[in-house]
Amino acid sequence: MPPLALFDLDQIDFSRPPLYDIEAIRRCNPQRNQMEQLTAIVYEDTVNHIVVGYKEVTEEEFWVGGHMPGFPLMPGVIMCEVGAQLCAFYTKKHKLVGGDFSGFGGMDAVRFRSPVFPPSRLVIVAKLTDLRPNRRAMFDMQGFVKNKLVFEGSMMGVPIFKNQGMNP
Repeated sequence: MPPLALFDLDQIDFSRPPLYDIEAIRRCNPQRNQMEQLTAIVYEDTVNHIVVGYKEVTEEEFWVGGHMPGFPLMPGVIMCEVGAQLCAFYTKKHKLVGGDFSGFGGMDAVRFRSPVFPPSRLVIVAKLTDLRPNRRAMFDMQGFVKNKLVFEGSMMGVPIFKNQGMNP
């Protein structure tokens, strides 16, 4: 039996302009070009620490031609990256873990429930479950296409510093 949804997506009017568009996302997240996986953020609850965003999955994705040619199945790792970028946006915007940006620290209990094909909208819901300020933020996340659960898991965001790991 699939888990309960972290958030009732029927509460969101997706026809309205997003809270944060790609330009607002770029102010918090460093990914660019093919690695920008988050299209918009449509809901944010800073009391319950829930954030909802989406990725428009198009026929133009960099992986379409090479990942199972003729059967453009969205790679699970890209689904996870969409979720990680949503969580990173939330942690950076609200200064939860410090650093120059929030990095992908790990994932647990990831399950893929249904395939995602272009064209579609992958909606991600993330809920902060544990915070150690300036150290790490833990999130549960779920991905949906047309209100159907397609993946779930937990992820950890950690602070990343631009000069971290670089030789002097």
